[in-house]
Amino acid sequence: MRANAHPQNNDQLPANLPASMFSYQPRALGGVKAQRLFCHLRDTLPWQQPSILVYGKWHAIPRLQLYMGDADSAYEYSQQRFEPAPWVPELDAMRQRLNLALGCHFNAVLVNYYRHGLDCMGWHSDDEPELGLEPVIASISLGALRKFKLRHKESGEVTDLALTNGSLLIMKGQSQRCYAHSLPKQRKVTQGRINLTFRHIDSSLL
Repeated sequence: MRANAHPQNNDQLPANLPASMFSYQPRALGGVKAQRLFCHLRDTLPWQQPSILVYGKWHAIPRLQLYMGDADSAYEYSQQRFEPAPWVPELDAMRQRLNLALGCHFNAVLVNYYRHGLDCMGWHSDDEPELGLEPVIASISLGALRKFKLRHKESGEVTDLALTNGSLLIMKGQSQRCYAHSLPKQRKVTQGRINLTFRHIDSSLL
């Protein structure tokens, strides 16, 4: 994030998304800096491709990922427990800046690498118990532009948001209770994208 970036700037946030749950800043990081960070993380992180249980069968997830954080930030989803890898300096510095800007205490980040448009993420909410009742999740996008979808759980209304290189999306308040989100396949996208979702994990709630 730039030192003068304002995390509550809702430039280009669709009007139907409540400001009490979402904020979006399309240029939290400069384009050149964001692309350099994308290349650095893509080439240096020890990427993993775990399997998850879907309808009784185990399937490799359609993306690469790495879970990183403080030693006490173990995380569970899809009937698996993920122990955090140590912070790398670049992402530790980023979470410290986000903590100061947002008044949060992020202690972990899930890093997802979508290698091309066929890598994706299905509909879900980040509502695991260890995230708390009203989690704040700060999502930084690096690399290729991808379409992010938000679906209101009661009305079924779906909103598309184009997540640009260097953008910051914040989900907060009742966002995870009221909305599900996904990153669908886009066959025409040939370049990679890395998504950083900073969060606070309370492992005592596991």
